[in-house]
Amino acid sequence: MAEISTVARPYAEALYEAASKDKESAGSESWSELLSQWAQVVALPDVREAFSDPRLSDEQSIELFIQLTQAELSPSARNFITLLVENGRLLLLPEVARQFIELKNRSEGAAVADITSAFPLEGEELAGLVAALEKRFGLKLKPNVTVDASLIGGVRVAVGDQVLDDSVLARLAQMRNTLAA
Repeated sequence: MAEISTVARPYAEALYEAASKDKESAGSESWSELLSQWAQVVALPDVREAFSDPRLSDEQSIELFIQLTQAELSPSARNFITLLVENGRLLLLPEVARQFIELKNRSEGAAVADITSAFPLEGEELAGLVAALEKRFGLKLKPNVTVDASLIGGVRVAVGDQVLDDSVLARLAQMRNTLAA
């Protein structure tokens, strides 16, 4: 995994720098949406297999990618796809997108909070939790909420490499370890 992130980093950094200077489009916001869409397409197993075929020329790969994404690309977007294809890096798009969004969030003083809850969180309950987490982490958080009934109750929150596990499942595991010692 470290190798993929190392190879993808220069592409994400260069694209973020260029997008930040792009005054004609919405800049990094429009690029993040575009990269997310592209990453979803490239993550599909059939698509990955197709782009791994050595019989496909660079031009065919570019045209196939454009057709698959059903997007009308700006010249800069087409140049970026061409660069990835010519360097054999198109399949890195999910990692490039992840790193690009991370750079964008860092520059905004924000982060993604992966919140896993035993029950659905919505409205005021979610807003209150996010406000408390923002205060604790000192960042503007963008919540990504999933439900996992195996937690029994409570939440597990991951912000970057920091994890806050206040679930009933984690408390039971902690009690089991304490009793076993």
